[in-house]
Amino acid sequence: MSAPLYAMPDHVKRPPTGKVNPPVPKSGKRGLKRLFAWIGKIIFGLWLSSILIVVLFRFVDPPIWTWRIERALFPPAPITEVRHQWRGLEQISPELQLAVIAAEDQKFANHSGFDLAAISSALEYNQKGSKVRGASTLSQQAAKNLFMWSSRSFLRKGIEAWFTLLMELIWDKSRILEVYLNIVEFGPGVYGAEAASKYYFGKPATKLTRYEASLLAAILPNPWRYKMSPPSPYVQQRSAWIRKQMRQLGDITLKRVHGAE
Repeated sequence: MSAPLYAMPDHVKRPPTGKVNPPVPKSGKRGLKRLFAWIGKIIFGLWLSSILIVVLFRFVDPPIWTWRIERALFPPAPITEVRHQWRGLEQISPELQLAVIAAEDQKFANHSGFDLAAISSALEYNQKGSKVRGASTLSQQAAKNLFMWSSRSFLRKGIEAWFTLLMELIWDKSRILEVYLNIVEFGPGVYGAEAASKYYFGKPATKLTRYEASLLAAILPNPWRYKMSPPSPYVQQRSAWIRKQMRQLGDITLKRVHGAE
């Protein structure tokens, strides 16, 4: 057999035999950079907006909040009327302030937004049983009612934790309690202490007695389920427990919340 007319010298590299991915066009690279740049701008904008809105609500009473919007759009049952009147903390009975702390978050005056011991205990309980126990502080509940939606997810809990941290850094405890008491749901279409006091007892929130305050605090875990008119046996039992906790907490708790100590 005759030799080939031309043979490639050994020092010349031969082309690879496998498949070679085509180079990414420069226009494609620019498109990815633009996409990442826009994502970064959106994240930065949301981060900055969250700070600004928390700063704003430190001084301005929120005219609307996400929990109320969700209830208006997707109510568990028909709502015939929405009741709400904003009141400053000085216009809300100290009995109700203390009752809510006793019922929902007895460490409110001392923690920085999160009760780690309660969270650990709730996680252990939830792993063992079929029922789910929450461990949200008043700060977390205020953040949830003000900024969050009702469905449970890691995303929602993460955003809730961020807003809780911001509120604890930018607001004081009395502002957190004031906002919570004005936006929390006390029944279908009943928002805030003033509306609840007038709806259930026919009097302004500043006139609430300890017994009345403990009844209102007793329905907070589920105001659509627990009955106040008349109080169910469970509500009566829970309100008695709340009054016992109030006696143990004493006035010193409210003094710490209000910054008087």
